[in-house]
Amino acid sequence: MAEKSLYNYRINPHEVDFTLRATVPALGSAILNTAGIDADGKGFGVQDLNADNFSWVLSRIAFEFDQRPKQSTDYTIATWISDYGRVLSTRNFTLTDANGVEFGRAVSQWAMINLSTRSAVDLSGVGKNHEGAIVDAPSPMERPRKIREVMPNTTFEHQVVYSDIDFNQHVNTMRYIEMMLNMLPLDRLTAEKAMRMDIHFLRECRYGQTLTIGCELCEEAALFEIISDADYVAVRAAIEWK
Repeated sequence: MAEKSLYNYRINPHEVDFTLRATVPALGSAILNTAGIDADGKGFGVQDLNADNFSWVLSRIAFEFDQRPKQSTDYTIATWISDYGRVLSTRNFTLTDANGVEFGRAVSQWAMINLSTRSAVDLSGVGKNHEGAIVDAPSPMERPRKIREVMPNTTFEHQVVYSDIDFNQHVNTMRYIEMMLNMLPLDRLTAEKAMRMDIHFLRECRYGQTLTIGCELCEEAALFEIISDADYVAVRAAIEWK
């Protein structure tokens, strides 16, 4: 049975907002980069899959941040795969500062797709091939929650441009998060409160599409729904402040 993998990071100046604390997209980007680095090192990263015309796509993810660390903070991300289902693989993360204090965690669920058909691949055989990468440890938090229908108070339109697109040629996860956070008032974004964010990716969005981002702002939460100009719901998300 495998062990958790550890990767070291530092909060750089371009990763903070005007409060000099790391942004949620910066921390989220480090988490997803860790997933890619770890998969590459174990032989089942995107480059390995692309050789067989496959790729990983993120289906669901949930983050919890007890605080956002300040600029120049050193921290460590631990990551591990806890299971392979038929459709989804679960990869987990914890974020710990230099004093050993855990300040964040995440659970992500990934599907493998055929790049020609854009359809999901059965992971049963893949899981058997990667049994040596599975760690006998539970997820560090509740797995991504299902998000109910959203009733937006406000909406905003965004056309998908070059800088929004990732290696799978669809909108990058952090771009979605930035679009949603930009709908919020500054006092929500800068409050020094613990937060949880759940995101459910339902359909791909691609270059040239116009997206409508809807936000339902509640007392201690915000719900989001992103709809494409092809009239389908692409993403639902929720943020809860504690």
